[in-house]
Amino acid sequence: MTGNRSTRRRVLGAVGAGAVTALAGCGDITGSDAPDYESGEIGDIDGEDRSAEEMTAAESLAEIQPNEGVTTLESLSLEDHEFVLEDDYRGATVQGTVENTGDDRIQLVEIRVRVYNDEGEQIGRYLDVGGDLDPGASWSFTAIILEPLADIDEYEVAAIGTPA
Repeated sequence: MTGNRSTRRRVLGAVGAGAVTALAGCGDITGSDAPDYESGEIGDIDGEDRSAEEMTAAESLAEIQPNEGVTTLESLSLEDHEFVLEDDYRGATVQGTVENTGDDRIQLVEIRVRVYNDEGEQIGRYLDVGGDLDPGASWSFTAIILEPLADIDEYEVAAIGTPA
């Protein structure tokens, strides 16, 4: 009987691992609705990684879970963005401005930042979320990046949302 339990556990473990792998990319918008990401350069980073206390604070504020129901919106314009190393708990961030250039209010705005290492591999995805962006209004965003400074080489950023 012990042999059957062991085999059953292996099968369940393999199925579970496969399901997690299959679902890992479900938060991404793909195909013709995929957002246009803009590249951003990091440059030389002159700073130190966060302390353990600062990392705890940053982790509590960093957005990493994408929202369901967001999509590419023609009326969202990414006006500017840059990598900023703050000298507080926020540490590595991508900051910028997005504008609603359309005629209708946008209920939810989500900024997605993908971070890459020097080999071009994606090492993280971070977000900032805002809401109720009226026509002609702008919103300043800050996406907190939790990766160690030595690992970050470049980023990409996109703005998506949900119309009202």
